[in-house]
Amino acid sequence: MITRSLAKFHSVTVATLLWAVVGTAESPSAQAGGDTIVLAPHRAVYDLKLLESRGKQPLQAAHGRILYDFSGSPCEGYTLSFRQVTELDSGEGKTAISDLRTTNWEQGAGQSFRFASTNLLNNEPVEAAEGRAERAGDHVTVTLTRPQPKTFDAGDVVFPSEHMRRIIAAARAGKPLLEVGVYDGSEAGEKIYNSLTVIGHAVEAPGRQPTDAAAGQQGLAGVKRWPVTVSYFDRAKGEGDQTPLYSISFEAYENGIARALKLDYGDFILVGEMTTLELKEAKPCP
Repeated sequence: MITRSLAKFHSVTVATLLWAVVGTAESPSAQAGGDTIVLAPHRAVYDLKLLESRGKQPLQAAHGRILYDFSGSPCEGYTLSFRQVTELDSGEGKTAISDLRTTNWEQGAGQSFRFASTNLLNNEPVEAAEGRAERAGDHVTVTLTRPQPKTFDAGDVVFPSEHMRRIIAAARAGKPLLEVGVYDGSEAGEKIYNSLTVIGHAVEAPGRQPTDAAAGQQGLAGVKRWPVTVSYFDRAKGEGDQTPLYSISFEAYENGIARALKLDYGDFILVGEMTTLELKEAKPCP
């Protein structure tokens, strides 16, 4: 059970799921009603625990932590530093520790993307990827340097921050669904996803108040938020009735901060409570 679950777990770049919550703001596609989406640089910590286990040999427990540091501006680009450590317990005297570390940079208008990631299982490296991707028209070209040099055409996809720009724009416009191809450098840098986002009605301030680290934050006072679920599908399997590879649910603030995480890996679901939130000063463009 542990080995199978972690094989799937390691294939999921959770940083991408969260990076989708912190897109930037200067692309025309990110505008709705003439309003630019402005995102808040911030550092957040999420404590993880097991919500549900669905496998034939279910997990007995799981816990962990996500450290998430987002910074940058439209003119200098956006940088994410991310780490997720999770311990899975099968209840059979067997535990396993997954450690995902990644850094990403995305150009302000979503034309370029650089990434480097390392996955460890019980302190042993199991996967590493590094490369860059460039947009030209409606096609993205990916150049990998790890795990081995390779160049390929990823087709018409968006990078993670552009993905979130479109999600926020759709939420502002009252659109409940968004479908788009996404490239994030996961699974040795070769995975391409189709994504489906379901967006709920806005939680208007002063509506249902958060009780986590988002509570009492002046930078969030009066900021709208939406319940969002993003499901990721394997583009290589084509269109049609597919089970998502994984999905994430969260409340997305209009300034890009995410709370109330639910990470669904198929065999099990983790929930993430924001325990620390530090809003950083945004650097204005020259």
